[in-house]
Amino acid sequence: MKDFIIDKEYWSNKLDLFEQEVLSLDEASQDSRKPVELDQTSVGRLSRMDAMQGQAMNLAIAARRKQSLVKIQAARLRLEEEEFGYCITCGDDIAVKRLELDPTVSVCTNCSKQS
Repeated sequence: MKDFIIDKEYWSNKLDLFEQEVLSLDEASQDSRKPVELDQTSVGRLSRMDAMQGQAMNLAIAARRKQSLVKIQAARLRLEEEEFGYCITCGDDIAVKRLELDPTVSVCTNCSKQS
């Protein structure tokens, strides 16, 4: 079924790099998720609303990063269980190019289109 051999070390390193990237982006954006100061004397109403909207967007981005970390752990588990590279829905191979773009992907393009 598999038309390529999974190099565990290669994909493990790829997942490590992806995880480091997510963690460094998360660390860099921690200040932007802090509560917005609502002191009306220091900032105008529209500026406060803009700051609150920016904070909400940064919180959503942080939630997506956490989801990425969960997907990385799931990919590592599939790698250890020798299920990496197989679609979790139909069992077919996941294209290597698709895995190169996102090593956490768990479904093939056909199943991805159907959902």
